[in-house]
Amino acid sequence: MKTVIIHGQSHKGSTYHTARVLADKIGGEITEFFLPRDFGEFCLGCINCFRESETKCPHYEKLRPITEAMDSADVIILASPVYVYHATGAMKAFLDHYGYRWMVHSPEESMFKKQGVCISTAAGGGMKSTNKDMGDSLFYWGVAKIYKLGIGVAAVDWKSVSEKKRKKIEKATDSIARKIKAKHGKAKPGLKTKGFFSLMRMLQKNGWNERDVNYWKEKGWIGKKRPWK
Repeated sequence: MKTVIIHGQSHKGSTYHTARVLADKIGGEITEFFLPRDFGEFCLGCINCFRESETKCPHYEKLRPITEAMDSADVIILASPVYVYHATGAMKAFLDHYGYRWMVHSPEESMFKKQGVCISTAAGGGMKSTNKDMGDSLFYWGVAKIYKLGIGVAAVDWKSVSEKKRKKIEKATDSIARKIKAKHGKAKPGLKTKGFFSLMRMLQKNGWNERDVNYWKEKGWIGKKRPWK
């Protein structure tokens, strides 16, 4: 099994360690990227990815190693500490570059068979809204199964996290790792994802964006083919 972790920060705090604990329990090959160290560009709003191709994005080459790692992975982990009740700016800037992959446009077919995890930690609160920031992208990419883990660690660094909190992290990651391994190779989208896909399919039949319409036709999704089959 292949797991890719996108860290929304470049330091190794509680969020980093929680993500690593989970990835190690899943096992297999682990690839990690740290933002903004490995990618720190802001989307320029040029809309080339929507109108023409993602290869026309000014940051395409810088982003490509992460894109290829996600596409080849079985599990995608998005991990961000809470910054003012949301994901880090680096994580947001990263996800902005994949707007063209949302189901309303040209989703990557392999996403519909993958599993994804959103992980966030904070000294206090904000984990739910932070995980939603990342979870929205996973859902609209079409990721088949999405898990969320938010932990209030009551500490500002990993070494200060109490034994009680560490046990909570161990228990939660044990549960998610078991579910991920049980669904490996068998993950399929739920009714919500399939329903949204069907709605987007109807939209593409009379779509307004030529690139998107052509993409859906080439995939055969306007007809009877589906990306999760």
